[in-house]
Amino acid sequence: MFDTTIELPLWLVLGLAAGCIYAIMMSILMPSVRWYFRRRLNRAIEKINQRLQIQIRPFQRTKRQVLIDRLIYDSKVIEEIEAQASAKGMSRELLQARVYHYAREIVPAFNALIYFRFGYWLARKVSRFIYRVKVSAADFKRLEAIDIEATVVFVMNHRSNMDYLLVTYLAASQVSLSYAVGEWARVFPLRLLIKALGGFFVRRNSNDPLYRKVLERYVHMSTREGVCQAVYLEGRLSRDGNIGAPKLGFLDYMLRGWDVTEDRDIVFVPVGINYDHVLEDLNLLNAMDSEGKGKGKWQYAKDVFSFFRVNLFASAEEKLCRHGYASVNFGIPISAREFSHRHDVDFRHLDKSTRFIYVEKLAEELINAIQHVIPVLPVALISTVFEENPGRNFRSIDIIEKVNQLIDRLMANGSAMREDEKPKQGTVSQSLSLLSNRGILVEEQDRFRCADGSQALIRYYANSIRHWISKESG
Repeated sequence: MFDTTIELPLWLVLGLAAGCIYAIMMSILMPSVRWYFRRRLNRAIEKINQRLQIQIRPFQRTKRQVLIDRLIYDSKVIEEIEAQASAKGMSRELLQARVYHYAREIVPAFNALIYFRFGYWLARKVSRFIYRVKVSAADFKRLEAIDIEATVVFVMNHRSNMDYLLVTYLAASQVSLSYAVGEWARVFPLRLLIKALGGFFVRRNSNDPLYRKVLERYVHMSTREGVCQAVYLEGRLSRDGNIGAPKLGFLDYMLRGWDVTEDRDIVFVPVGINYDHVLEDLNLLNAMDSEGKGKGKWQYAKDVFSFFRVNLFASAEEKLCRHGYASVNFGIPISAREFSHRHDVDFRHLDKSTRFIYVEKLAEELINAIQHVIPVLPVALISTVFEENPGRNFRSIDIIEKVNQLIDRLMANGSAMREDEKPKQGTVSQSLSLLSNRGILVEEQDRFRCADGSQALIRYYANSIRHWISKESG
């Protein structure tokens, strides 16, 4: 009986062997490998946290699937599912599946090593490759005094898609930032990189109340857990150079469930951003090519190739003449708790219409604080000179004199610019060369005039500091 031979087909033996190997790997080897890499990651995060003012929160280190599960089973989300199921007669399973899809779309997959070792490196290299970067603050001591347990929210004006890289680079020594990113970035492999850097995607102008509820609860959840976030109050890139009216949705998501007495404080840090050369300025102004049609993919590819060909081997001096400065100013922090005490409000207990009145008041304070620290750069000053003197031409020495007079006017109106930040004569001359090289200004025997068809660009750059000029008439 025991001498009986049992023959098995070769395919079955191979299948059983493969199953055994898989079982051994999943039960023994893979847990060991995951433990090894998780321990190394935790050690790396501990080292990173030692140099950060605002440390990486436990929420950011939680497994992504756990956060997705927390979101889809959130009581407020369940209530919205029940409401829609009753109102529209839709199955709860279908609505739950839609919520799961939304949650996977929104929740990031933050990786601290990718953020600080690759993201910071990339942001630094690209920013310094294109621009000469300047950074300042209205009050460094106030920034350093921010409660390390507070939820810090950087609120910024939106001038360029370079804003993401520039602020990430400049803030990386203090915090890790979680950005709300538009649908334009949901392309492979950019989508994976943005999620690994802690960014989360937002559908603009979505009319689906279920999606808005899932987004609201994620923003509430991450804010309550102290995740440092970066928000563009305008909601989109400025099309004309002016800072736009604030969008209230994100602020409302943060505040409507916030407990002023029990929850951690929310501290808003105003950030003003400006450039001597916004790379997308022509696109933002809806510029057309010579045939009156929008640029095609091949034209964009040629522009990108030309950009790198021209700049890859350029010296720092040559880059300054081509793209000038990129500047970021950090303003004085504004505490949501202090705002609530000052106005004697608790956002949780307000009806929607009353709550939005106070959200709008806070947004106006933040917009004013951002405007106060928007950097005053040479190209904006020169553009303002030509905007205020249409059709005129000037010698370079006259432009320098008018720029100095304009700076004095701005400082008298309350601009955050300091005396030692006034651009030197050489800097103004380099900015004149930048504008001339781009064909915005025309130089003839040291006399400069606005080129035909470039008035819109002149106005675009002048608009970045127009709020200080408007104060004179106000």
